Amino acid sequence: MSRFDGKVAIVTGAGGGIGREHALLLAREGAKVVVNDTGLRTGADAASVVAEIEAAGGAATANTDSATWEGADDIVAATLETYGRIDILVNNATAGATNDLWKFTEKQWDRTVGVNLKGYFAMIRAVATHMCRQGSGVIVNTSSGSGFGHPAMIAYATAKEGVVGLTRTVAKELGRFGVRCNAIRPFATGVSTAEYAQNTGPWMRVMGLTMGPEPGVEGQPNFDPAQFPPSKIAPFVAWLCSDATANVNGRTFHVSGDDVGLLSEPEPERVIHQSGGWDLDSLDAAAPAALTLGLKNPFTLDAFPELKVFED
Repeated sequence: MSRFDGKVAIVTGAGGGIGREHALLLAREGAKVVVNDTGLRTGADAASVVAEIEAAGGAATANTDSATWEGADDIVAATLETYGRIDILVNNATAGATNDLWKFTEKQWDRTVGVNLKGYFAMIRAVATHMCRQGSGVIVNTSSGSGFGHPAMIAYATAKEGVVGLTRTVAKELGRFGVRCNAIRPFATGVSTAEYAQNTGPWMRVMGLTMGPEPGVEGQPNFDPAQFPPSKIAPFVAWLCSDATANVNGRTFHVSGDDVGLLSEPEPERVIHQSGGWDLDSLDAAAPAALTLGLKNPFTLDAFPELKVFED
């Protein structure tokens, strides 16, 4: 028997890239898969992924509704009408805009957050009642390393970091009903990566100076498609959806190339206490040595004056 025989999975954003790999692998392992994609991204096509699955002997259905607040209920209703149950939801749909943060428009912000955060919640909200009633279900949300800070992609970074808080809360709220929810921060190269790398302006340099292992030291991101193909993300996601990880709930994982890592949960590094609370003078006296000692601002980029010229 395959790992997901009798299971039904919804994968959003599955018409290409990482989502396509999720759908193909889940189907190979026996799941009936609803391949959801609006087809708005370059090369994305839900029907072609379904054709691949069926050609390999699997079962799948294409769905082109938007995985947002407006379309979530329709996606879930179509899945239940076709297959009668929902066991797995992989929130993978994505959208993003690139711009200086002071030039970001409300439309760019709303679309990005609407897909990457609000849409994820809408899909979870729509499947929750069915999963809770059946006493089982697995949700995997796609966050991103962008959530640690990503110049020129402020809406995407904000939404993807919000996905981590969403994941923790869903796990704590639905865990008692047998529903698990985890998140991944994947890195893979594909069409969207290539499109981003073609951006002009200072963004790529600023990204290299602020997002690398040593802020302030210029470097180039590694977009090697042979090292970071989307196919290397899917096995871990499928594993998270299986009974092998019944003990894993509310956690976040980094998945990149040949590496998979469990990320730590935030906790205080240093704590200072004063009975009755703090005022400015007492913070001046105590905090520099006990709380903020050794902290630096690595993002001023003083060694790169050409990047400090502001243009609105």
